[in-house]
Amino acid sequence: MFKDLFQKKRKYATIPSDRVGKGNEPVENDRPRREVPEGLMNKCPKCGTIQYSKELEKNLKVCPNCDYHMRLNAMERIRMLMDKEGFEEFDGGMVSVDPLQFPGYGTKLEQQRMKSGLREAVVTGQGTIEGLPVVVAVMSFDFFTGSMGSVVGEKITRAIEAATEKDLPLIIFSTSGGARMQESILSLMQMAKTSAALSRFNEKGGLYISVITDPTTGGVSASFATLGDINIAEPGAVFGFAGRIVIEQTIRQKLPDDFQTAEFNLAHGQLDLVVHRKELRPMLYKLLELHGVKGGN
Repeated sequence: MFKDLFQKKRKYATIPSDRVGKGNEPVENDRPRREVPEGLMNKCPKCGTIQYSKELEKNLKVCPNCDYHMRLNAMERIRMLMDKEGFEEFDGGMVSVDPLQFPGYGTKLEQQRMKSGLREAVVTGQGTIEGLPVVVAVMSFDFFTGSMGSVVGEKITRAIEAATEKDLPLIIFSTSGGARMQESILSLMQMAKTSAALSRFNEKGGLYISVITDPTTGGVSASFATLGDINIAEPGAVFGFAGRIVIEQTIRQKLPDDFQTAEFNLAHGQLDLVVHRKELRPMLYKLLELHGVKGGN
């Protein structure tokens, strides 16, 4: 899985050479079929600006027109933030099963693996940022909306325990739709398990930086995502527990337009920093350095 971690394979789409003649009858074109890269262009979901995918990737998937931060999967974020050499994945072979025999869950899991190219909604491991060693857990919204099931909770807990044992700082990048309903109470238990592991990590004096990305909701936001010594979010990231509609119906009031955004949460004391994606790697390095993390461990 990690041999091509820092190389992106190109997919291709074929443009048919057939033309339509009189009476809508197909006419063969003598020209050969042409192959052009699939996903050559990208459209910003916020402002609608169309741009070349390569240029967008160079800009770290941030829209150059409106500064909208598009979602990254776990592998993209690892390539973007971690040093290229020496990343070691933890528990790469761990995958979810169907403990409660929930109808259709096993099939959906397989579909998610095929679609996302990941085995689960989180990738954990150890690497360096500008030479400073860290343990990371990186969630991916494109696998089952980043939902937290038993395996997600277990992998994050093991990553926390590895950071505790090795006396290394911990960084968790969160994005999630909440607990995975197909695993019911087993999923909800992961909130307590990850939080307990973080408590033990804190007792040993470990540094935990939580980076919240769009969106982070439900059980993840109510557990490890908000327990950082330093809580950071990307600009515009939606972050909260229940959704806007549920809250408005409960309190019978209209919520502010920017409710649950990173900026709203920063203004109301839920976050320490909102950091642009281009500044995230140097900011993490600075925080690690300020807390006495040394290279070469």
